[in-house]
Amino acid sequence: MSGKRRAIGLMGGTFNPIHYGHLVAAEAARDAFGLEQVIFIPSGMPPHKSAAFVAPAEDRYLMTFLAITPNPHFDLSRVEIDRAGPSYTSDTLAHFHRLGPDVDWYFISGADAILEIASWHAPEDIFEYAHLIAASRPGYSLSRLKAMESRLGPAHRARIHPLEVPALAISSSQIRERLRAGLSIRYLLPEAVENYIYKNRLYASDSHDGEGRATPPPDLRRR
Repeated sequence: MSGKRRAIGLMGGTFNPIHYGHLVAAEAARDAFGLEQVIFIPSGMPPHKSAAFVAPAEDRYLMTFLAITPNPHFDLSRVEIDRAGPSYTSDTLAHFHRLGPDVDWYFISGADAILEIASWHAPEDIFEYAHLIAASRPGYSLSRLKAMESRLGPAHRARIHPLEVPALAISSSQIRERLRAGLSIRYLLPEAVENYIYKNRLYASDSHDGEGRATPPPDLRRR
């Protein structure tokens, strides 16, 4: 029997909404690091974002489900949505570490987010419980990431792994801006997620008060 440890990815995020950049990053990380699976974890109450700019947690959870279903290596967790209070990465990683202390956990996030790790809640716990995959887009300068790493000890530096991902040029904020402007979001995210957004009239305004929400283009109205 092999004594090789299992490696599993954890992709946390607001997913507001989820898009192809998230999916390509998760698949690229799975390939590059030999991950058995990648578990997507929509945040319940993001500590660094105003609730006024975030769609309801259940909508983001369902959009994530629709997006990942075609990939048998992707899974979904409600741990942050069901947990009361702010969604701290350190708490989430502690949860998974308790579930699998013999697993090598890899937390996948954007390189820009990893740069802010010192401001996250309990950063020492994050380094203890997981490796960090810092996903970046082509042409992204890793100089800032390397500068941050230089301030860390060798053990922490060994836990940070840069990964170039082409589709990270897509962003959730770009998609929300296009929806508010009445522009197409086709091919930026899975069709099932696009249809869900229009059906539930999300993101035409960031107030989420039921007024002025997105109206689907004519071709989507006929589906």
